[in-house]
Amino acid sequence: MHVPLQTRHAKHAEPDANGIPRGFATPSRKVELFSQTFLDHGYAPLPDFEEPQIGPVARPDLAASFPLILTSAKPTLFCQTQHRALPSLRKRALHPEVELHPAAAQARGIAHGDWVSIETPEGCVRVRARLNDNLDPRVVIGEHGWWQACAEIGAPGYDPFGPDGANLNLIIGSAALDPVSGTASHRSYLCEIRMRAIGD
Repeated sequence: MHVPLQTRHAKHAEPDANGIPRGFATPSRKVELFSQTFLDHGYAPLPDFEEPQIGPVARPDLAASFPLILTSAKPTLFCQTQHRALPSLRKRALHPEVELHPAAAQARGIAHGDWVSIETPEGCVRVRARLNDNLDPRVVIGEHGWWQACAEIGAPGYDPFGPDGANLNLIIGSAALDPVSGTASHRSYLCEIRMRAIGD
């Protein structure tokens, strides 16, 4: 299907009904680094770092049992939680994985490709280990979106609600939400990685 769309560059400079440039979709119609809207609602008007609510500094009590910082990334082969049933894509990524630094893996007796458990205070999921020496040894990267099977190549599906599944959302708590967006801590949460054989 072909749709004749016109590419419009610099839409912000196009004139409105009064001949004035439209600007951007902000109160000032400008690119806003300083957000008056945030300030009017009691939030910092400029971006700043805030220590994660569930992190080693804010929660040393949890960090004693869950010393690693879990973040998440989208696998580039797939679209969000879709397309793991497509053989051409699934052949290139058979199983959900967690990336961790070789030093962190060695300290836990984990080798590349081992089945491991990502554990948080909320529960655990089962994934394969992938070593990445570009990571900080305290950080691990999980993948979201694993549930579909790919019957054509015999690749399994994963229970999105059980401990043998790989649903990263299942192990991220919702008690500490971002005050502005209301989102959970999918980019910074405490965890531990342990060896986990099939059936454990």
